[in-house]
Amino acid sequence: MKLHNLKPAKGSVKRNKRLGRGEGSTTGGTAGRGHKGAKSRSGNKKKIGFEGGQMPLQRRIPKYGFTNFNRVEYKPLNLDILQKLADDKKLTEITPEVLNVNGLVSKNDLVKILGRGELKAKLTVKAHAFSASAKEAIEKNGGTAENI
Repeated sequence: MKLHNLKPAKGSVKRNKRLGRGEGSTTGGTAGRGHKGAKSRSGNKKKIGFEGGQMPLQRRIPKYGFTNFNRVEYKPLNLDILQKLADDKKLTEITPEVLNVNGLVSKNDLVKILGRGELKAKLTVKAHAFSASAKEAIEKNGGTAENI
């Protein structure tokens, strides 16, 4: 076998239909698009969600609820994650910058410390918010919980 001998497998390559090339080709005249109407014209495209004139789903279903634009979105972190981080990296102070470097939060995330898990290390934790149980657990071990 050489490069000049190579051929595609039999039946794997099909020729394209040449549309609109005369009546003898069987696809002359209308080129397989039928007669008249938007779909037979060039540049035809339907709106997203168009259902043939029927009322579209996104308009049939009622809207409900609202979005509070004053909501503050925090990235939650639990005490067990802080304990693991303190054990692995031998840290005494945890800040959002440290969490960012270790891939736990993004640069602009607001961090809230929550109380799941057990904390044994004495840590200084700086975050944007704390749950009551998390603050209590941090201070129980002699650490400090500072709001930024």
